Amino acid sequence: MPASTTVRTAEVASQPWRNGGGVTRPLLVRPRGDEWQVRVSVADVSVNGPFSRFPGVQRWFAVLDGAGVVLTIGSTEHRLDAGSDAFSFRGDVAVRCRLVAGPTRDLNLMLHGVPGSMRRVVTAEPWRPDTRECGLYAITAGACDATAPDEHEPMPAHALRWWPQAPESLAFAGDGWWLGAGAKDAATP
Repeated sequence: MPASTTVRTAEVASQPWRNGGGVTRPLLVRPRGDEWQVRVSVADVSVNGPFSRFPGVQRWFAVLDGAGVVLTIGSTEHRLDAGSDAFSFRGDVAVRCRLVAGPTRDLNLMLHGVPGSMRRVVTAEPWRPDTRECGLYAITAGACDATAPDEHEPMPAHALRWWPQAPESLAFAGDGWWLGAGAKDAATP
């Protein structure tokens, strides 16, 4: 069974958004290249404006730092801050972002042709992924435990740990987000 890998946000070079309105740090792209199915990134948003469109992609979004944002889709506004649940929307819709009070840093999970989800970690409560692969984005440092494969390792703050084959169960003693991707019975990309 493949081992997990860890990527620290600070060690990934920033890239401009597709529409030029901000910068992002791609922490994970699977498979690599233009035909990806799973992409996890951290974006720095410092100005109001539209999000890039990604036709055929289901997006998950969570505020990591800052006062938050208001995302407008059609005529509906969604106010999100660091205490909000992850917000999901289709990548082909027009989304405008307005900063509440200054810049934010945001976590993004993008899925192309595969199911998945993003949910907040409940400290030390076991999470049983129902997806083929999964990850943990740690906001704070803490201890991460995985069963089958048996893994007990410290987790640095502001980092992504990714399992290409989801463990039976995971627990994290810290603040963060669980991310899942792919149908459990499908082959790994």
